[in-house]
This record gives sequence, structure tokens and C-alpha cells, in this order.
Amino acid sequence: MTTAKNNQKGIVFILLGMAVFSIQDALIKFIYEDAALYELYFGRTAVAFILLIGYLKFSNQKIIFKTHYPFLTIFRVICFFFGFSFFYISLTYMSLAMANALFFSSPFFVSILATIFLKEKVGIRRWAAIFVGFLGVYIVLNPDLDNFDYMKLAPVACAFCYAISMTITKITSEKDNVYTQMIHLYFGALIISILFFIFTGNGQANNFSDPTFQFIFREWFTNPSYAWPFIIAMGFIGAFAFFFVFSAYSIASPSVVSLYEYSLIIWSILTGYILFNNIPTFRTFVGVSIIIGAGIYIYFREKAKDQLIVTDTPTR
Repeated sequence: MTTAKNNQKGIVFILLGMAVFSIQDALIKFIYEDAALYELYFGRTAVAFILLIGYLKFSNQKIIFKTHYPFLTIFRVICFFFGFSFFYISLTYMSLAMANALFFSSPFFVSILATIFLKEKVGIRRWAAIFVGFLGVYIVLNPDLDNFDYMKLAPVACAFCYAISMTITKITSEKDNVYTQMIHLYFGALIISILFFIFTGNGQANNFSDPTFQFIFREWFTNPSYAWPFIIAMGFIGAFAFFFVFSAYSIASPSVVSLYEYSLIIWSILTGYILFNNIPTFRTFVGVSIIIGAGIYIYFREKAKDQLIVTDTPTR
């Protein structure tokens, strides 16, 4: 039974988890000029995968790889993998706060996808909140329509892919347990990263001068003595974040702790200021406030209608 004291502990855990995630994101900014995107993805995921399997073995839990939804699982893995590829790419040219604020447009996409694929009914007030939320995204992006840099949409693309992944998770969670689904995400990410290594790992596609595209197509292992300690640290940091968030959802009500996931934006502002001296503009603060407000309103409307798409564990 969930108690007020457990909810308080859960809030502390979720805040710690979001803080740790902001540190993990910050590490990408330190190494993107010395590592390839999918080298980073491979190393981080390998560490997390080993830790997950070790945890399941240590806790005497059965490791189940088989899924009841093979096609949906493959599609979910692909969406999740490329979604967070977009997010990591965005961190090469965007502040932590802006990238994470735009990522939190995902609840708006989830609501839209739920009406299409889960046949959920969305009323006029939630549609209005979705519209207002995307207005917040527009304010944060502050686009110059005559000369718009479409790379700024990378975190929004991540949010869309993440929303697809979470919508599928709502379906697959009926028969596949959470650890099985995490194994699929990690194993799938390793396989796709290896494929990128085969086709781009020697840098044959890196004909770019732009640092962002160099990050995507750079040769692997060009500076391992510098980059790989950070990459391994990302794996462990991600595992710590997972522990905090999993603990939060385990001991407290998901309807309480999930709202505090928005603290990631606050932590990102603090981390960005401390490590990179990034100070969001007033316009960004306004846009972020609108995104958070719209997201929270959608959450409460979904809760009232018993249509929440809430995961039991973090999937970053």
C-alpha cells in the first residue's frame, strides 16, 4: 500500500534520477568531438546491458528474451534507437535545457497517437492543451522562417519517436514484462550500432566539416583514451539513474512521481549553467513554462479519464 511517506521517498528518488540523467546528457558535450555517435551509443548501451543482466542474475530473476509481439518490438526498438540518436545529435549544438524542454513535447505526441492507435478519446480541452504545448515548442525554437535551421527539430523528432515507442509499450506490456522489454531495447541498440560500425566505423562516410555531422560519421576509436572513460561512465550513470527512477516508481504512486520527471528541465538548466555557463533566454523560460504547464494539464486529464500511458521504469 502506498503511503504519504513512501510518496515523499519516491519524489526524492525521482528528483535524484532526473539530476543524474542531466549529468549523463552533459557528458556527451564533453566527448562529441572525440567519439562517434554510434560508438558512444554502443559503449553506453553495452555497459547498461551488462549491468541489467547482472542485476537479473543477482536477484534470481528469470531472463526472458522471447516476446509475444515480435513485429511491434522490432519497430519499437528502431524508433527508440533513432529517437535518442536525434537527441544525442541535438546536444552537439543545443543547450541541455533547450534539448530537454523540446523533448518534453512527447506527451503531446503520445496523446495524438493514443487517439489513432489506442482508440482513446481526446476532448476539446486536451486538444487545446496540445495546441498550447506546441505553441511552447514554437516559442522555444524561436524559428527564423526565412532561414530556419531544421536541425533544431532533432529533440522534437526524438520526442515523436519516443511517443511511438511508449504507445507500443502500452500494448506490449500486456504480455511482456518490463525487463524483457528493456533487454530488447539494449540488445537491439547493440545490434544496430554494430551495423553502423560495419558500414561507417572506419570513417569512410565522414566527408563533412560540420562538427555535428562529423560526430555522426566519425571513425570509431579515434581517441579512446579520452572518450571511453566518459562513455563507460555514461553507462554507469544511466544505471544509477535507472535505479533511482525504478525505486521511485516501485515505492510510490506513479501518478505522484511521474510529474516530477519535469524536474529534468530544471536540472538541465542548472547543469548547463555550472558546466557550460549556458543561461536560457527569457523567451526560452516562457516556452519551457508553457510546455510544462500543458504537459501537466494533459497528465491530469488522462488520469481523470483513466487513459494514462505510464511506464514502470525509465527507458532512457
